[in-house]
Amino acid sequence: MMITKKALPRRTVLRGMGVTLALPLLDAMVPALTATTKTAANPARRLNVTYVPNGMAMEYWSPATEGAYELTPILKPLAPVKDQMLVISGLKALWPPAHAGASTSFLTCAAGTAGETAPRAGISMDQVVAREYAKQTQLGSLEMAIEARANAGQCSGGHSCVYSNTISWRSRTTPLPMENNPRAVFERMFGDTGSTDPVVRRARTLRDRSVLDSVSEKAADLQRAVGSSDRLKIDEYLEAVRDAERRIQRTEEQSGVEIPLVEQPEGIPGTFEEHVELMFDLQLLAYRTDLTRVISFMMGREVSSRTYPEIGVVDAHHPLSHHEYDPERIALMSKINVYHMTMFADYVEKLRATPDGDGSLFDHMVMLYGCGMSDSNSHSTVNCPVVVLGGGSGQLKGGQHLKYPEDTPLANLMYTLIDKLGVPVEQFGNSTEKLPIDTLSGV
Repeated sequence: MMITKKALPRRTVLRGMGVTLALPLLDAMVPALTATTKTAANPARRLNVTYVPNGMAMEYWSPATEGAYELTPILKPLAPVKDQMLVISGLKALWPPAHAGASTSFLTCAAGTAGETAPRAGISMDQVVAREYAKQTQLGSLEMAIEARANAGQCSGGHSCVYSNTISWRSRTTPLPMENNPRAVFERMFGDTGSTDPVVRRARTLRDRSVLDSVSEKAADLQRAVGSSDRLKIDEYLEAVRDAERRIQRTEEQSGVEIPLVEQPEGIPGTFEEHVELMFDLQLLAYRTDLTRVISFMMGREVSSRTYPEIGVVDAHHPLSHHEYDPERIALMSKINVYHMTMFADYVEKLRATPDGDGSLFDHMVMLYGCGMSDSNSHSTVNCPVVVLGGGSGQLKGGQHLKYPEDTPLANLMYTLIDKLGVPVEQFGNSTEKLPIDTLSGV
């Protein structure tokens, strides 16, 4: 690290549009040692990922037959959209058996290392799509959760809690925080204006643009006064500023879009079900107003010990997931899985009821629901429970259970979906090939 005689303030913060932009740690900060939506004919495509924790009661999840199939108890809440749903079996996540990595590997298809001081994974598939879709929206993506993050340390199997805190990674070394407070999500979407009132938001936009202009000028001046390594860091910072400027421009371009008048939530609701419903409603609002086209959502963290007395399950979720193959405990585990799916199915129905172009939001979405662990008792990453649903703007054809050879990389599915969302890539994670088009019924 180069040491200069200049000691800058550690943090320079810009607040606007519900985000915080802060200068990175520069060498010069170390004290000196001396001294818009498409047309109806071509509707925008959207991605939604919902993750559930602690594995699945596979006996209540897996259809008995391939191809045409009967809905299992956990899948029954999705009966109204069976024809637009693919149940996929045989996919393996790339991760040593442990709760902590199941969530991270789900979308990154990368494996971390126990005990490391700087967690590493890979860019997640939602962020691959977000990089492209962000060119058309104010927000590249939204990352949401129900449970709060673990602050530090190891969560399970010697792995950092970072791995179980998120399913979204911007890069190999940059996990994205998942926000569980609806008030903070609202602020990210609409700023701290308190509502979606267009007059208030317009005034905020003008103020933010003025602040951004000032910050850009100061950062440019600073860039000329520091060393080469610091200039690279400031370049990255200015890229974040430019991203905020792009969002402001998109806000101004969409000023004529009708947005429902919604007041800012006060905070986290008192019950789990109310919390989940509110977070899904915020997602619906984000898609409806085209603020973003990519959302990832964790309905719980791995190793979650939440209890569900409202459905008659007083056992903590994580201990229950280690059921030792006791049929009664597996049945209790399945009640939690059905409960999660029922709330997700309610959200799907709202998407189906929301017009978009020549169909509904659901018709123009690719939705992914599942987790990075199947048999939770053994922490198995084989045969991950996964459902793909939605119309995908004509890219998806459902009504089937597709069973692939054991140990087929989960990355093959992610690779295929990224491509079908219109973001071609040469490879993703440990993918070996795209899942055959004729087998995946048009996906």
